[in-house]
Amino acid sequence: MVRFIEKPSLVEAAGTKPKIIEEFFGRVRSRTAGVSIARMRSPEGWLEPGQRPEFDEYTLVIKGKVRVHFEGGVQDVEAGQAIMALRGEWVQYSTPFPGGAEYVAVCIPAFSPDTVHREEVLRT
Repeated sequence: MVRFIEKPSLVEAAGTKPKIIEEFFGRVRSRTAGVSIARMRSPEGWLEPGQRPEFDEYTLVIKGKVRVHFEGGVQDVEAGQAIMALRGEWVQYSTPFPGGAEYVAVCIPAFSPDTVHREEVLRT
């Protein structure tokens, strides 16, 4: 069955500053558990807690730059670039750069607060 999504659902974001999450597919908007697809708009200086999710996350940066900390390093991902974090890996996303960033996140299976396993303390 074809499903048309006229507009996304806004989902509450974790982190140090307000970030806009617009979910097009996932547990909130389309009630699908197999995949979530969301557009993120993160302000300059945003930082979320580290996490060790039970899903693979694919991130495609549309505008700006996203910093991704992971066990063993850090990678800055610019507009037109992408990064993948596999389930079970520790990862932390931030947008410390001028202008923040806009990016698309795809999670398989779909993102869930119960399976993201965020740390309670921010690592800066």
